[in-house]
Amino acid sequence: LSWQNDQGVKITKRFSFTRGDYLIQVDYLVDNGSDSRWQANMFGQLKRDSSPAPSASSSGGMGLAPFLGAATTQPDDHFTKFTFEDMKEDPFKANLPGGWIAMIQHYFLSAWIPNPDQSHTYSTRVTKSGFNIAGFTSPALVLDPGQQGETGAEFYAGPKDQYRLKEISPYLELSVDYGWLWWIAQPLFWLLTQIHALVGNWGVAIILLTVLIKAAFFKLSATSYKSMANMRRVQPKMQEIREQYAEDKQKQSQAMMDLYRKEKINPMGGCLPILVQMPVFIALYWTLMESVELRQAPFILWIKDLSVMDPYFVLPLMMGASMYFMQKLNPPPPDPMQAKIMQWMPVVFTFFFLWFPAGLVLYWVVNNLLSMAQQYVITRQIEGQASKS
Repeated sequence: LSWQNDQGVKITKRFSFTRGDYLIQVDYLVDNGSDSRWQANMFGQLKRDSSPAPSASSSGGMGLAPFLGAATTQPDDHFTKFTFEDMKEDPFKANLPGGWIAMIQHYFLSAWIPNPDQSHTYSTRVTKSGFNIAGFTSPALVLDPGQQGETGAEFYAGPKDQYRLKEISPYLELSVDYGWLWWIAQPLFWLLTQIHALVGNWGVAIILLTVLIKAAFFKLSATSYKSMANMRRVQPKMQEIREQYAEDKQKQSQAMMDLYRKEKINPMGGCLPILVQMPVFIALYWTLMESVELRQAPFILWIKDLSVMDPYFVLPLMMGASMYFMQKLNPPPPDPMQAKIMQWMPVVFTFFFLWFPAGLVLYWVVNNLLSMAQQYVITRQIEGQASKS
């Protein structure tokens, strides 16, 4: 694209594309044919309204939707995020060396990456018409009469392929936002991609990754399930104590502690191993949520896209059923109200999981089935030992 003003300054805007890549080189070639000094700054901007991402309906809900907004990198904060509300309440402006600025929407982003050897002014704002703007301004290009020059920047518009983004600019791969558990999520993603390279199916890769994680925590889970099984075994004795000391809570608590001591049971033994595993499970959740590789990736039969909800709700119903049967293996809560709430948990979770991406629900189903199998075996072993003794 070329343009020339009345003074003889000719500006050519050139777009350079590479086949199979989402990175575009944008250059301005200037020929100052005027009789005076000419100068101008290159600026680039990204513009978006505040509507939710199209994938928001299948992003998991319950406040766990992927980030939507702008982001940049700074020397003291390699991944600085700005929600649209942030951009409205506290517009950002800073002169930074190199860097980039991006607009992020779940699996995709658009980003300006100006000259890494210069400092640029990055900013965010919201227009009066309600559009969210993120952009940059480069140093001035100054040309004397008869002089030629050029300025430019790279522009990326495509999927959040973290390996490609890492090649383009430092820290741009952090737009694949795993949150504060990134140090766990990144190795999980690497392992997931290695499994996929072997099996060629992302659904099967999720299943095998879940099996590997479950195997890694096998002994820790066994400790938890043994504690639950022992609690289930002494449940009749606990009920007798509650009935015997129904009017004296202090004596009831003391009798419970004596029972735990006699039976060598730690009432918190079932909770601690689960808490230790939670960061890994949360990190895996975000790994699956943020992986563009799952977008439009088929699994089997009716599941044609692991990044969207199961169209026939088969996986969510399986997940709810697995939760129900897992509850049957655990001792019921002593509080009637708590017991009632627990009965409804499979129904509530099934409802929420109806709109979860199929890849996430697949992970939960496999994890529940493996947990249920392990817990069933351990419970039967302990009950069998108790009956023999």
